[in-house]
Amino acid sequence: MLTYSFENKGSDSLYEFLYKKIIEDILACRLAPDEKLPSKRALAKHLSISTVTVENAYNQLVAEGYIYSKPKSGYYVCRISSPVMNTGSLKPAYESRSEDSEDAFCGVDLAMNSAARDSFPFSVWTKLMREVMADKSELLTVNSPSTGVRELRCAISDYLFQFRGMKADPDCIVVGAGTEYLYSLIIQLLGRQKRYALEDPGYRKIAQIYRANNVSFHCIPVDKSGVEISALENSRADVLHISPSHHFPTGIVTPVSRRYELLSWAEKSPDRYIIEDDYDSEFRFSGRPIPSLQSIDHSGKVIYINTFSKSLTSTIRISYMVLPEELMALYKKELSFYACTVSNFEQYTLSAFIRQGYYEKHINRMRNYYRNQRDTLMSEIKKHPLFGRVQIKEEDAGLHFLMKVDTPLSDRELIEKGRQKGIRLTCLSEYYHKHSSADRHTLIINYSGLPREDIKRAVGLLFEVI
Repeated sequence: MLTYSFENKGSDSLYEFLYKKIIEDILACRLAPDEKLPSKRALAKHLSISTVTVENAYNQLVAEGYIYSKPKSGYYVCRISSPVMNTGSLKPAYESRSEDSEDAFCGVDLAMNSAARDSFPFSVWTKLMREVMADKSELLTVNSPSTGVRELRCAISDYLFQFRGMKADPDCIVVGAGTEYLYSLIIQLLGRQKRYALEDPGYRKIAQIYRANNVSFHCIPVDKSGVEISALENSRADVLHISPSHHFPTGIVTPVSRRYELLSWAEKSPDRYIIEDDYDSEFRFSGRPIPSLQSIDHSGKVIYINTFSKSLTSTIRISYMVLPEELMALYKKELSFYACTVSNFEQYTLSAFIRQGYYEKHINRMRNYYRNQRDTLMSEIKKHPLFGRVQIKEEDAGLHFLMKVDTPLSDRELIEKGRQKGIRLTCLSEYYHKHSSADRHTLIINYSGLPREDIKRAVGLLFEVI
């Protein structure tokens, strides 16, 4: 029976502490692959905690791929190829996605994954702007380092530790105006002669950026656990660009076993790196956020990228990347001549927004809003007489879910019929580079920017199209 003392759990909740202790035992091989875990009720009684606490810990471990469940049998340990590591309590080391479009659309839009209307905290942001102007007037006229003002980089570092369990040195963080700009910097940093690998299906703009920068890239098929390792090896790629915590557009989460396989792939050559795009990790509705790939990388192989455009608003063009120390040294040597593309005014305002706790409150509020948005939309779909002709997938996948539809129409006909009826739709097949392997008749339902009052109408139009 698993036995743990909760006396030194620190600030962790009971379920978080239990979840971390079980991971320690799995990675240290104290729990063997395919070993059966105690039942939720038995473990709860043994540890004198609630069954709900054990259930929450088990659910998070299943989501991250550490354990798996068998119907009417129980929970078992996954087979993970991982070195034994010290996973003791962490200590701070330092003080949409969907395609963008400029086309206006006056109907119901389920294709764009934009922020909710009126969600931006204007009153707080305005107050902080006034404080920045009053308290930092001299700093506003001083050119910031190419990596961004240190105050913001420290705020991002603290945030990543508190909410993502990441140890990110502020001196290894680069702030830039949008992820597209950061992708271009990475290409210059690693070299255009390298061969890049992208997920298939995947976010189309990434391929467009690599193509525009005249670099060679290969599209790697994605299975139920993420990028296929054999296909990645055969591609002879040097750099892999992935979104393991929430793949777009399928919504899958790369389990920990596959993550270690990816890290092992990267460690086979000094020229190999992984770009981890963590674009909307804040909006997971089941359990705690999935730990980043960077947080288990001990060889300096992961370049971590995230953005505030998804959590605040798409017009806040502030993104950042965390570079491994070796690449950061190369960046300072080769690319530090670039000026930071984000104004000091915005950087100091965002720093205050994070440090004073407003960002955390905003994320919590938006997470509740989007969860209610999803639940209302799902409820309307399930009430519809034609619900039997659709199948919902990945409903916990952030700000969109997949809908498999039973229809004789082709995907192109579905989209065109929707346009005629005043509803914009997008299909999973549109995101495949190799169209022959595309999954047909699966809609991507983006609901983050859908006004609450339009949900019932949207569902009606959706089933009219089907």
